[in-house]
Amino acid sequence: METIDITTIDYQHYLTATEIAAIEHEASIMETREAAGIEALKVVQAHRGWISDESLFAISDLLAVPIAQLEGVATFYNLIYRQPVGQNVIHLCDSIACHLTGLDSVLAAIKQYLNIDYGQTTVDGKFTLLSNACLGSCDKAPAMMIGTEHYQHLSPESAVDILQQLAVKGEVNG
Repeated sequence: METIDITTIDYQHYLTATEIAAIEHEASIMETREAAGIEALKVVQAHRGWISDESLFAISDLLAVPIAQLEGVATFYNLIYRQPVGQNVIHLCDSIACHLTGLDSVLAAIKQYLNIDYGQTTVDGKFTLLSNACLGSCDKAPAMMIGTEHYQHLSPESAVDILQQLAVKGEVNG
């Protein structure tokens, strides 16, 4: 197996024309090119599902920003995935409000139904389970977010029902 020196990646050969155009658009409406870093990460992730090291270097090359700076953004922002994830990424709120309103039983039901734990992806690649410090739904706890959809006032049964519906639809929502 041939190893690739990712530090020599040329964005023009790695990123698609669609990705480059979208990133250049974002950069054109920002005050500086480096300000487009988070949007560039989101563009590539939308096309590839996650941000590989190669993707990170290509974005760094395109925007002409230091790789360390871009990595800092990628690892800080919890909706940027630095490893492969499932089609549907479940962000289960881990706030105190959610804990006080039944998070433990919701989490147990999700883990049992999917047969995974936090940070894992189902064998079929449909779901990844992640904790999230706060989803801003304290008055509607417990809550989870899958893709851009927020689900609130969860019970163990309603959480599993949502996952069953997504599995049947085969919906890519992550």
